[in-house]
This record gives sequence, C-alpha cells and structure tokens, in this order.
Amino acid sequence: MIRKPVVIGVTGGSGSGKTSVTNAIYESLKDHSILVLEQDYYYKDQSNVPFEERLKTNYDHPLAFDNDFLIEHIEKLLRYEAIEKPVYDYSIHTRSSEVIPVEPKDVIILEGILVLEDERLRNLMDIKLFVDTDADLRIIRRLTRDIRDRGRTFDSVIDQYLNVVRPMHNQFIEPTKRYSDLIIPEGGHNHVAIDLMVTKIQTILEQKSVL
Repeated sequence: MIRKPVVIGVTGGSGSGKTSVTNAIYESLKDHSILVLEQDYYYKDQSNVPFEERLKTNYDHPLAFDNDFLIEHIEKLLRYEAIEKPVYDYSIHTRSSEVIPVEPKDVIILEGILVLEDERLRNLMDIKLFVDTDADLRIIRRLTRDIRDRGRTFDSVIDQYLNVVRPMHNQFIEPTKRYSDLIIPEGGHNHVAIDLMVTKIQTILEQKSVL
C-alpha cells in the first residue's frame, strides 16, 4: 500500500473553538508524526498593493486567501516533501519576508475558517470537521481575545463583528457545514467527539500502513 499522509480539515467560525479542537487532536497524537497547517498563514501577498488599500482587506472573505499556494504546499507534503510556510504580517497587511520550514508528517491538520469552502481543498482531505458553537459564545470569545491580546476597543470589535465577521460567516462559513463529515458542538470542550476523532485517525493510519 502506498504511504500517504492523512489530512484532516478543521473549520468553524471565529471564536468557535476550532483551534482548541486542533490542539486537542494534536496533543492526543503527538507521539505520532503530526503537523498543523493554518490557513491564515496563507493570506495573499499584497506587497504590490498601496498600503491604504491593504487596510481595507476583508480577512473573512474567501478571496483574501491564496489557496493556490496552500494547495501547492499540501500536495508537496502529501509527497513527503518539505515546505517553507509563509508568514503574514498584519501590521503591514501583507506577507512577511520570513518563512517557517515545515517537514512532512504522517498526519496533517489543516485549520482555518474557510478550509471547506474551496472544493479543491476538500478533495485533499480524508476527514472534514466543522466546529459548531452558538453565535453569542463566539462573539464573547472574540471580544475577550481581541481586547486582551490585540489591543482592540470594545466598540471596534463589535463594529467589525456586525459589519464584516457576522455577514461573512453567514455567507461563506456556515454553508460549508454541509461538507463536513462530523459536526463538533462546543469545540474543545467536546471530549467525546475529540476522542472519537483520534480513534478514527489512528484507524486510518493503520489502514494506510503508516504506523
């Protein structure tokens, strides 16, 4: 049997807990060969765009992502080739000159708000997860994070949520739920769903003769 990495897509709205789910799966499988590839490292390079225009970037829209580049990197990892993951600098709203070397692993977790939106990405996945959390809890988590970690004001977070985050979620993120193999309510707190996923991944690894 041909050796090939297992690809797990993990998505959900901002503040849904998808990162917690990703981290829980990673920790449960860290004795194996596993890596996390974050979609938000793959925002488009905007170095040729005036800075004033970059400030208008809608990071919750599918067009903000360079999925061609992301797919190229996933396909390399599937061939067990190393990649140089880009780094996005939000202070200048474009890609940094820095890169992060990433070695291929047997399990790839692809995490991001729109990883199920692109059919090409979906076709590369063995398992597709949607972390489903109520909107009121998601906005509370976003408020706490942005004020504490990003120096945002209460009003600016609410304004962005109402004018960008919420409409983009309803238009682009929520509809991708139908593509998921498993919907996980309440994110990282759903230990039963995470345990089931870890068991399933281990089974796939065994079937692919990776272990």
